[in-house]
Amino acid sequence: MTESELITAWVKARGHIIASQAAPTFLLTAIVGFLSLGLGTTELSVRIAAAGILLASGIFGALAQIAAANEGLAVITDLRGLETPSALTRSIVAMAPWVNVVRFVTPAIFVIVYIALLAALFLTAR
Repeated sequence: MTESELITAWVKARGHIIASQAAPTFLLTAIVGFLSLGLGTTELSVRIAAAGILLASGIFGALAQIAAANEGLAVITDLRGLETPSALTRSIVAMAPWVNVVRFVTPAIFVIVYIALLAALFLTAR
């Protein structure tokens, strides 16, 4: 692939990374809002459904983020192999360590928030 094609592939992977974070972020925010409206005191079946929706979307979001990050890292590997990289290519290659944030840190944060929301859904219920 040419440098231009690799940069285009990087831009596409980066777009997928950003998009993959939108739905889980929206759902986590929505659940916090619903908790403030009394979700934590609704019927058990509703709280279980909310937890299930969060879990399913979190798993899907994490898989999408990891896949997009892996694709981005593959592009970076190919960009590293170019003999005379442009400044843009060098900048993209320098992002490699930060792509691991998407692969590891973001899913870990989701797990922590998910546990906190489970506590709010089930431990504060009356």
